[in-house]
Amino acid sequence: MSNLFRKKSLAAVMADSGGEHGSHTLKRTLSSLSLVALGIGAIIGAGIFVRTAAAAGNNAGPAVVYSFILAGIGCGFAGLCYAELAAMIPVSGSAYTYTYATLGELIAWIIGWDLVLEYALGAATVSVAWSEYLNNLLHHFGWGMPFQWCHSPFDVTAAGLHGIVNLPALFILVALTCLLIKGTQESAIVNTVIVCIKLAIVLTFIAVGWHFVTPANHVPFVPENTGAFGSFGWSGVLRGAGVVFFAYIGFDAVSTAAQEAKNPQKGMPWGILGSLVICTVLYILFSWVLTGVTSYKDFANAGAGHEASVAFAIEHHMPGYGWLATLVTVAVLAGFSSVILVLLLGQSRVFFSLSRDGLMPKIFSELHPRWNTPWKSNLILLGLVGVFGGFVPGHIAGDMTSIGTLFAFVLVCVAVIILRKKNRDTHRPFRAPFVPIVPIMGVLVCSAMILGEGWENWTRLLAWLAIGFVIYFSYGRKHSRLANTAADV
Repeated sequence: MSNLFRKKSLAAVMADSGGEHGSHTLKRTLSSLSLVALGIGAIIGAGIFVRTAAAAGNNAGPAVVYSFILAGIGCGFAGLCYAELAAMIPVSGSAYTYTYATLGELIAWIIGWDLVLEYALGAATVSVAWSEYLNNLLHHFGWGMPFQWCHSPFDVTAAGLHGIVNLPALFILVALTCLLIKGTQESAIVNTVIVCIKLAIVLTFIAVGWHFVTPANHVPFVPENTGAFGSFGWSGVLRGAGVVFFAYIGFDAVSTAAQEAKNPQKGMPWGILGSLVICTVLYILFSWVLTGVTSYKDFANAGAGHEASVAFAIEHHMPGYGWLATLVTVAVLAGFSSVILVLLLGQSRVFFSLSRDGLMPKIFSELHPRWNTPWKSNLILLGLVGVFGGFVPGHIAGDMTSIGTLFAFVLVCVAVIILRKKNRDTHRPFRAPFVPIVPIMGVLVCSAMILGEGWENWTRLLAWLAIGFVIYFSYGRKHSRLANTAADV
C-alpha cells in the first residue's frame, strides 16, 4: 500500500525539466507578458459573458458581485500558492507535478485525472458557447445554421426537434488544435492579439454601460431567499460563487506552461497573479454594470439564453448602442477562442507530464520532430474534447469543470504547507505570504464553494474519479517510472 504514495523528489522533478530524457524537452519561448496574456486569455471568456447572467438570474441577483468577490478571494489564496510552487518547480504539469512531490503518486494521479475535468471539459464547454455566439452573429446578418447541426443530441426545441451534432464547436476545436501543434510561441502571439481585442470590448461595455445603470435594479442587492438553498439570499451568493467560479478557470493553466517560460522564477508569479488581479477587477465592474443596466429577473431561468445576456442588455436598455452588441459578439467569439486555446494547451501539458512519468502511454509525451510540440497528445485530446463539445450540452460539462478545478486548488494549497515543512531550505523565488494561514484559507474557501456545487456535481466527480482509478490500477501503477526505478535499485 505504501508504494501507492511514493513521492517524486524535487531533484527528480527538476531533472525532468532540464531535459534528461531527450525527446521529452519543451522549448522555453514564453515571456512574462506572454504568460500574463495566457492567463487573461484563459480567464475572460465564457464565464464573464455567460455565467454572470446565469448566477444573477437563478442564484444571487445583483449580489452576484459578492459571488465574484468570494470566488476571487478563493482564487487569490490558491493563486498565491500556485505562484510559489510554479516559480519553485518550473515544470509542466501544474497541480499534478506539485502533488507528486508532496502527497504521493496516487494522489498525484487523482489530481492529474481531475485536471482533465478542468481543462478538457472546460474547453468543450467554451466551444459550445462559441457555437451559440456564432449562431447569434449569423442570425444578426440574416443567416444561421439549422438547429440540429449546432446542438447536441440532448438539446430539444419546443417543437420537439433534436440536435444531431454541434459542428461549429467541432470546427473551432480542430482549428485551435492545429495552431497548438504548429507551436507554443505562435499560439501565444495569436492569444495576445485576441486578449487585446476582448479587453478593449469589455472595457467599452463597462464605460458605456455605466451611464445606463438604473439604481432600482440593484434594490434589493441581496434578494430574499426563496426557501431553497442557493436560491437567492446569502446561500444564493455562495451558490453563485460556485457558478461564476467557472469564470476564473484558466489562471492556473499558466502554471502548466512553466517548462516553456523563458524566466519561470519571475514570469510564473507575474503570469498567475497578474492575470488574476486584472480579471477580478474587471469581473466586479462588469457584473455591477450588467445587473444595473438590466434587472436580474430578466435572466431568470433563461437556460441557453444566457449566452446572449450582454447583447440583450445592450439592445433593450442601451438605446443608440446597437453596434456595440454586434461588436461584443465578435469580441466574445475571439475571447472564447483564446480560452479554448489556453485550456487545450494546459491539458496537453498535463498529459505530457503523466506520460513522462509512465502513468499514461508514451504516445502522450512524443514531440513533433520539427515543431517540438506534443502533437499526438493534441490529436488524442481533440478526440476527447470533440465528443463533449459536439455531443454533450455545455452546462453539464461546465459544472463538472468547476468542481474539478476547486478540488485541484485545495490540493495545491495543501502542497504548499507540506513543502514548507519538508523542504524548508529549498530556494523559493516567490514565497506566498502568511503561510500556513493563506493556504488554509484557500482550502476553506474552495471547499465551501465545492459544497455549493450540489450533490449532482459531487456524483459526477465521484464517477469521473472512479474511471480514473480503473485506469491507474490497470495501467499507471504497473508502468510508473518512479516505481520501476525503485525496483531497479
